[in-house]
Amino acid sequence: MKVGVYPGSFDPITLGHIDIIKRSSKLFDKLIVAVLINSAKTPLFSVEERVNMLKEETLFLENVEIDVFSGLLVDYMEKQKATAIVRGLRAVSDFEYEIQLAQTNHSLNSNVDTVFLTTNVQYAFLSSSVVREVASFGGELDHFVTSNVESKLREKFKQED
Repeated sequence: MKVGVYPGSFDPITLGHIDIIKRSSKLFDKLIVAVLINSAKTPLFSVEERVNMLKEETLFLENVEIDVFSGLLVDYMEKQKATAIVRGLRAVSDFEYEIQLAQTNHSLNSNVDTVFLTTNVQYAFLSSSVVREVASFGGELDHFVTSNVESKLREKFKQED
């Protein structure tokens, strides 16, 4: 069984993330979308909220599972018997950073490779941080996230006012 892992913060999940999930799910028997618990960051959404959003947005993809991990990605990969990390690339600057991570992960575990998917052009500028900023100022979000995620963002920023 070919198992891939798409790791990230997903704070929140964007249409770009969903595009990468849909496309990469076709490459593997099982795709695990793994939410990283990163104590160095203060996320807008809790881990539970992010997991729930991911589950809601990927319900229609039968071979996609949502999980949570902390620590080294290669250790998590080994536990999941996964051999491929999925990463989306928006620009050359992403590649420079991602190639370093890919080489580091491969040096830590030679059974782990990284698969890069170039983003759909319509999402090339999109990131969760951009979405959070636009949402914080009450901007239009329908080109960035699903209506479900948009309502959660609106509620989150209403609570913070």
